[in-house]
Amino acid sequence: MKKYDHKVSWLVIAAFLLGIAALFGLAPSGSDANSTAPQTLPTTSDSYRAGELAARFPGGDTLPAIVVYHRDAGIGADLAALQDLPQRAADALGATAGPVIPVNDTTAQATISLDGSLSGFGVTDAVTELRSSVKASAPEGVDAFITGPAGFAGDTAQAFKGANFTLLAVTALVVAVLLILTYRSPILWIVPLLVTGLADRAAAIVTTWLADATGWFSADGSTSGITSVLVFGAGTNYALLLVSRYREELHREADHSVALRRAWRASIRPIVSSNLTVVLALQTLWLASVPSLTNLGLSSSIGLLIALGFSLGLLPPLLDVCGRRLFWPRIPRVGEHTDAENIFGRVAARVNARPVAFLVPLLVVLLALGGGMWGTRLGLSTTEQFRTPSEAAEAAALLPAASPVLVYTPAGEIEQAVADATAVDGVTLVGQPQTSTDGQWQRATLIVDGDDPATVEAIREHTDAIVGGQIAQAMDNKAGTLRDMTVIVPLIFLAVFLVLMVVLRAWVAPLLLLAAAALSTWAAIGAGTFVSTHLFGFPGLDTSVPVYSILFLVALGIDYTVFLVLRAKEDTPRLGTRQAMVHAVNATGGVITSAGVVLAAVFAVLGVLPLITLTQVGILVGFGIILDTFLVRTLVVPALFALLGDRMWK
Repeated sequence: MKKYDHKVSWLVIAAFLLGIAALFGLAPSGSDANSTAPQTLPTTSDSYRAGELAARFPGGDTLPAIVVYHRDAGIGADLAALQDLPQRAADALGATAGPVIPVNDTTAQATISLDGSLSGFGVTDAVTELRSSVKASAPEGVDAFITGPAGFAGDTAQAFKGANFTLLAVTALVVAVLLILTYRSPILWIVPLLVTGLADRAAAIVTTWLADATGWFSADGSTSGITSVLVFGAGTNYALLLVSRYREELHREADHSVALRRAWRASIRPIVSSNLTVVLALQTLWLASVPSLTNLGLSSSIGLLIALGFSLGLLPPLLDVCGRRLFWPRIPRVGEHTDAENIFGRVAARVNARPVAFLVPLLVVLLALGGGMWGTRLGLSTTEQFRTPSEAAEAAALLPAASPVLVYTPAGEIEQAVADATAVDGVTLVGQPQTSTDGQWQRATLIVDGDDPATVEAIREHTDAIVGGQIAQAMDNKAGTLRDMTVIVPLIFLAVFLVLMVVLRAWVAPLLLLAAAALSTWAAIGAGTFVSTHLFGFPGLDTSVPVYSILFLVALGIDYTVFLVLRAKEDTPRLGTRQAMVHAVNATGGVITSAGVVLAAVFAVLGVLPLITLTQVGILVGFGIILDTFLVRTLVVPALFALLGDRMWK
């Protein structure tokens, strides 16, 4: 029987390896999707419609690159010498350039129209060539830069160049170190890390292939980075739970294959429940108006399901063929005592004895931590998005604060729209309106003093036109994200509550556990925001960060509670509800703490990616998982069970 089990394990391992090899055949060659920025404009917004209409106008299929010339002592004397330089740079790319126009005493600008089909690293290459050319040809003492849509797109792609490989390498290193510290074995950590790494690569290939083949979603750099973090974090947690239960069974059973089967059966329910909780919560993102959120929902769901398949399908056969020796030098022996009270059990016993004395101060602390978000500005401008240096952002700071606004109307209505728009204070018309190539639409360019969104909102209120431009895009992105937050967040809580009801077969425990998770999330967002803005010095909190943080903290944070409560429910018939919770904390404290530290560390690794948004998500989610691991799971949940006892199972 034992020999047969090993044969089956080898067959399963071979099947997985063949499947992985086949997947590598699907891997797209030369794809630079991961170098693109996330799509943040709702498809129903004015800005999105304005972008589609722009393609119908002369030059609408181009990508503008703005050349900025600057001399601190004054640019006036250089204007004549500068006039031909942008076109010379554009000629090498088959592009066209406009005249050099002074914008103030020290700065002038010109626009180069690049091929609009460029994207990802193609934009980076074109912008790099332009920058090299304009810098080399600029008169001595004149600084030359490239900014505008092409400049920002090129900087985004360049910032992500190699970033996902760095993310993968740093994540793998962090997980390896933490697994070595957890298992205290020089070899055991290799198997879970190998399985998780293969799952991550499989998820990356499948999501990229599906994105290219179906067009259902876009695998941009941010989405790919977050999906990779989720796969590594969740896959490692599943492995920790399974290996921990396997170690327990090895103390009771001489045949390691039998012990592994018992561990697998005992672990499958909490692992699958954990996975489906997050996957179901991610499905709420289908209702998002912001495309990047929808992309994340589908991409991450695929990644997590693949991680589940590898953890329950590939990891057990590998553990089986390796046997007990995998745990060397601390090989589990039959009969060794494993139920001795540890620090987690002692803490749980004290909480069980005096639940109110622990619960009330904890609630006050968690509520107070949430206050860290008060007074923080919500939303970052385009120039504030980069954590790494961006020439486009530096050059944009040299240009006047006045911002162009593009107004689109059906043919014949542009004059009235311009008259209504220029009646708003601080709005002026630049040049003459243009007509689309098909003659059905007209466009006017307006200049707005400063970058106050209220002015653009006033233009929209005073006209029936479609209004686009950089300020309008920022407004529509923020409005779409806030709308998504009001729709999606309640659905996330509802989805998690329904899963908990099914898993725990009760309604009181799910309700209270979800309330504890909500309070922990509130505290994490407040404390994480304070750290992000006051310690790291970020100018504000990006609009999308609260949505990401609530999603991951509620869905992932509840996982540890599920692991704990399911273990308590398993022991309740034998020990009673209150003592079963103490025993569950004692039995699972080490593995849940290890899993929480690993997941928090993995999210913190998002800081290696170039966008402030991802760094902030890493800070908030990482801090929240630590809170959930050490406070909610260790103190709050045992206190609730001590207070209510058997009523928790109603």
